[in-house]
Amino acid sequence: MCASAHTYDGLWVKTKVLIPAIHIHLTSAKNCCSNRCGMFLSIGFAALGVVGALYSLTVAGVGLANGPTCFWRNADSPMGMWGAPFANSTGSYLGDKEMWKWCEIPENVVEFNVALFSTLLVAACVQVVLCLIQMVNGLFGCLCGTCSSKE
Repeated sequence: MCASAHTYDGLWVKTKVLIPAIHIHLTSAKNCCSNRCGMFLSIGFAALGVVGALYSLTVAGVGLANGPTCFWRNADSPMGMWGAPFANSTGSYLGDKEMWKWCEIPENVVEFNVALFSTLLVAACVQVVLCLIQMVNGLFGCLCGTCSSKE
């Protein structure tokens, strides 16, 4: 990857962190309107989190369904070849550890693939739940407000 791509990635990450930080700072005034505005904006940020989690959920599901790319051979294909041997197995390889032996290079790639994408699935599910909770919290905060009558 070239240096400009790294610079762009770093800039993109810093921007994604900077926008919510500016939002929190600007909506932290001591009056009710800005607090409700902040709660409304938190709904949008949480919705973006749900979109990202659904994307991660999709990628993890496809990664688990297709399995890893490896150098493989089995009784039907005695000559080894590189490819995804489980791509058309509808995920049946997950329950049959004997099929995992088909992948010869890299070693333990099926175990790694299953662990990685299972972890991503769990993390994405947790992210969806937390973002949905935040959306409900933001909705109540926006509609009901969080101001007290004490001054």
